[in-house]
Amino acid sequence: MLNYFNPSNTLKVINKLQKFIFALFIAVLILGLFEALVLSPEDYKQSDSVRIMYVHVPAAWISLGIFSVISILSFGILIFKNKNFILISKSLAPSGFVFNIIALVTGSIWGKPTWGTWWAWDARITSMLLLAVFYLMFMLSWKIFEDEKKSIKLSSYIAIFGLINVPIIKFSVDWWSTLHQPSSVNVFKETTIHSTMLMPLGIMTAAFALFSILIFLMKYHTELLKIKNKGLDRL
Repeated sequence: MLNYFNPSNTLKVINKLQKFIFALFIAVLILGLFEALVLSPEDYKQSDSVRIMYVHVPAAWISLGIFSVISILSFGILIFKNKNFILISKSLAPSGFVFNIIALVTGSIWGKPTWGTWWAWDARITSMLLLAVFYLMFMLSWKIFEDEKKSIKLSSYIAIFGLINVPIIKFSVDWWSTLHQPSSVNVFKETTIHSTMLMPLGIMTAAFALFSILIFLMKYHTELLKIKNKGLDRL
C-alpha cells in the first residue's frame, strides 16, 4: 500500500488523469457555454446581463468549497502531521484563489448594470474580498519562511482562522440588509431559479469544478516532483 503512494507511481497516475480530466472539462465547458449563451433565456429584468451568473456563481461556489477543504485539511495537518494533507492543501490554494478573483471581477461587472456601480462595500462582497486576502496570505506564508515547519504552521493557522469567514459569506445576505440578492439555489429550501437557468448553471459549475481539479493536479504534480528530486521515497 505504501509503495502505491510512492511519488514515482503517483506521478504516473496523475499524468494519465490530467489528460482525461482535460478532455472531460472541454466537453462539459462547450455544453455549458451552449446552454448558457444560446438556450438559456434572458432575464425579464436584467436581460442578457444575467448570463454573467453562469461564471460568477460557479466561481464563488468553487472558491468557497476549496477554502473549506483547505481549512479542514489544516486541522489534520496540525493534529496528525500528515504530509500528504500539506501537499493537497498547498496544491488546492492557487485554483481557489483564481476562482475567488473571477467571482470578484465578474461580480463587479454584473454590479454595474444592476446596481449602477462597479463596487459597493456590501457584506457579501466585502467578505468575499476578505476571502481573497486569506487565500493570498495562505500562499505567501510558504514564501516568507525558509523553515518549512514554520510555513506549515502559519499556513494552517491562516486557513483555520479564515474558515470563520466562510459562513459569514454564506449567510451575510440573510443576516444583514445587503445589495446582493439572497441565494436562489438552496439545498434545504425551495430553489427559486427556473430550470432553464438552473441547468446551465449546474453544467458550468461542473465545468469549473473539473478545471479546478485540473489546476490542482498540475500543482500537485509539481510538488511531487520536488519531493522526488529531493530523493524522498514516500509522502
